[in-house]
Amino acid sequence: MTKRMFIMLGCVVLLIAGLAFGKYLQIKQLIANAPKPGAQTVSAIKAEVLEWQPQISAVGTVTAFRGVEISSEVTGLVREVSFKSGQNVKRGDLLIQLNADSDIAQLRALEAAAELSATVLKRDQAQLAAEGVSQAQVDADAADLKSKRAQVAQQTANVEKKSIRAPFNGRLGITTVNPGQYINTGDKLVTLQTIDPVYIDFFVPQKQISSLKIGQNLKISSDSFAGQEFAGQVSSINPKIDTASRNVQVQATLSNQKQLLLPGMFANVALDVGDKNKFITLPQTSIAYNPYGSTVFVVKDGDKKDDNGNAIKVAQQVFVTTGATRGDQVAVLTGLQAGQLVVTSGQLKLKNGTPVVIDNSVQPKNSPNPTPQEH
Repeated sequence: MTKRMFIMLGCVVLLIAGLAFGKYLQIKQLIANAPKPGAQTVSAIKAEVLEWQPQISAVGTVTAFRGVEISSEVTGLVREVSFKSGQNVKRGDLLIQLNADSDIAQLRALEAAAELSATVLKRDQAQLAAEGVSQAQVDADAADLKSKRAQVAQQTANVEKKSIRAPFNGRLGITTVNPGQYINTGDKLVTLQTIDPVYIDFFVPQKQISSLKIGQNLKISSDSFAGQEFAGQVSSINPKIDTASRNVQVQATLSNQKQLLLPGMFANVALDVGDKNKFITLPQTSIAYNPYGSTVFVVKDGDKKDDNGNAIKVAQQVFVTTGATRGDQVAVLTGLQAGQLVVTSGQLKLKNGTPVVIDNSVQPKNSPNPTPQEH
């Protein structure tokens, strides 16, 4: 009985082993006959050496060369508004005329009193020569005349305050003041801005202060005017560092003859510093940034050949050290040589030794000064 059981168990083990071995052979055959993975399609570009100009980049704000909210020194009723919103004016141009009838009438009365005092002084001076009046009387007459003339000057100033004029050349803003409206002292009536030239205020980290100097050239751009640049110069550097940000405020002046740049507008500032350098340059899409380092895939000839006898292209991952960026581009300091073919898109499909086919019908952007694209 025991012998028969061992025989049965042995048969079962042999059967299971036979089935397992058959399955192994089947899987091996399937793997051998499985189609080999095809080449991955990527885009690539030759690494080339380009000239780089070190720059300080910042975001600045356009401010007016002169700017003020025009207000009234006195209260009064608006008689006339002598400008249109958005109009260019010159210094001294009348903007708003307040009702000054009572002030003018009072001025005329004071002028008459001053004329009378002048007549009295002249008469008493003649009497003094004939010893008809005393010197004290003549002195009193002279003092009275000075007082009357001072009152005339004061009232003249009051009348002039009823005529609100432009303090400098510039462009007026939008006003809501209308004839018949009563205004109070200090009421804001209209803004006046001189916008040719204009200032650009921006901040630079304290470590870059040594690269700044008065008269240094810079370029300004704004997304409001895509593809257009404005040239300016550094005109002022704040002598104090902001203790909160450790930045220094810098002001540049630039011509704005077409009056395109308006106060309050933000602008991108590019300030050239130092000498030009040459670096291997790639599109930023070529670089894979990893915790263990930055890498690129280089395309090279593999060990295998295709049906035509040509070497099959394969991808090889290499470590690189990157430097500054500009627009769509990045400078590569180490790890590459000029002329090497570098993958610019499709890296996620690659590993070392992956066969590749290059298709450059669509290339990533590679501009040092990209502009926004309209869709």
